[in-house]
Amino acid sequence: MKHINFTTSNVCARQIDFDIDENGYIHNVVFLGGCNGNLQGISALVEGMTPEEVIGKCKGIKCGFKPTSCPDQLA
Repeated sequence: MKHINFTTSNVCARQIDFDIDENGYIHNVVFLGGCNGNLQGISALVEGMTPEEVIGKCKGIKCGFKPTSCPDQLA
C-alpha cells in the first residue's frame, strides 16, 4: 500500500492523507483542517474508488469564489 500526503493550497484543509492499495484503489482518506462533517462525507464516498473515478467526479469543483475546493484538491 502506498501512502500519500498532499499539502493543499487555497482551501481550508491544510493536508489530505490517503492510501492507494496494490490494485489502485483509494482508502483511508483524511483531511486535516476544513469543514469536518463535509470532509468526512467526501472521505466515505471516495473509499474504494480508483483515482480516475475520483478525478472524474471531483475535478473542477469550486468552493464559493475560490478557484478550487477540497474535493478538487483531492482530485
